[in-house]
Amino acid sequence: MAFPVRVILASGSPRRRELLESLGWTFSVRVPDVPEAPLPGESPESLCERLAVAKGTVVAEENPEALVIAADTVVDIDGTVLGKPADPGDSYRMISLLNGRTHRVHSGIAVFLKGRVASDVVTSEVTFRRLCDGDLRAYAGSGEGRDKAGAYAIQGLGSLLVESIRGCYFNIVGLPLSRIGRLLEGFGIPVRDQWRVHA
Repeated sequence: MAFPVRVILASGSPRRRELLESLGWTFSVRVPDVPEAPLPGESPESLCERLAVAKGTVVAEENPEALVIAADTVVDIDGTVLGKPADPGDSYRMISLLNGRTHRVHSGIAVFLKGRVASDVVTSEVTFRRLCDGDLRAYAGSGEGRDKAGAYAIQGLGSLLVESIRGCYFNIVGLPLSRIGRLLEGFGIPVRDQWRVHA
């Protein structure tokens, strides 16, 4: 038995697309237009889950017959959310803030199918090694982190910034695959069918 419906990823993130492709899935991409500003007093965990649900809702309403997967990832250092940097100077500021410290990466995920929605938040901890200012400026200047929360990519050049991680690696990249699999199981789609997704 193949997947019962077509799959849509409600995200423009190349990393999320690559992660789903690594499962051999066939899917289309729709990028919803959802404001990402936090609400007053909103926690990082609540923010990313709310945004994932909001993004998925837009796409699911336009495609009620599809299985829609949405996500939002934020970097949290001492309760402060680091989004995508505005420019290279902002990238340097963020990388410097994380230098030699442990931060948390939260991904809110939401799955929509036939009028049902399930959502969750996955958290991983990342500890950066301590690097000199010249190294930090070089990484910020590479441009790799310009479109990424926290201004770094753990799967790229930024891997050399990282001393250790605790939790799901794929969550740090932007899509906690195992937790998505569990949400799909809750919709009656067993793992054996998740390995066989077709258009």
